[in-house]
Amino acid sequence: MRNMDRQVQSGNLQIEHRRGGTYRLTTELLLDMGIDEVFEFFSSPHNLNRITPRWLSLRVRTGKEIAMKKGARIRYRFRVRGVPAIWHSEITAWEPPHRFVDEQRIGPFRRWIHEHTFEDVDGQTLARDSVIYAVPGGRLVHNLFVGRDLRRLFNYRHERLKAILRTA
Repeated sequence: MRNMDRQVQSGNLQIEHRRGGTYRLTTELLLDMGIDEVFEFFSSPHNLNRITPRWLSLRVRTGKEIAMKKGARIRYRFRVRGVPAIWHSEITAWEPPHRFVDEQRIGPFRRWIHEHTFEDVDGQTLARDSVIYAVPGGRLVHNLFVGRDLRRLFNYRHERLKAILRTA
């Protein structure tokens, strides 16, 4: 790891319970690639298939040519514990190459706001995820299923990103 002002623990994942039945998931990964390349990878919805575990059976249902910008809508199909589900998201912030936000419009969560940020760190890129979400069934469902599944999902995602993109 190159010399930095702060220590970055790649893959550090935290989930915290917040007021009003919401949760905040945060994670970060240091990639040994430039910010423009990293942003380009993350900004393609079709790359989500490459970093999502097979047990979710994720399929992008929007056409191959998605003009990524604020207001873009993307449709997915997937399985939650074997049950078919749909997910529609909207890009609500688009600030290349530093940030974008996708929000669930239709899907299994009561609320899902996923902010992706990218920071240049001495020629490398620190990719961060911050997700504010709420689940039907509240804390019980979160503790029994959702929290565990999200940890598995994001841990898998980091492993795939390490295999696909160079990591520090």
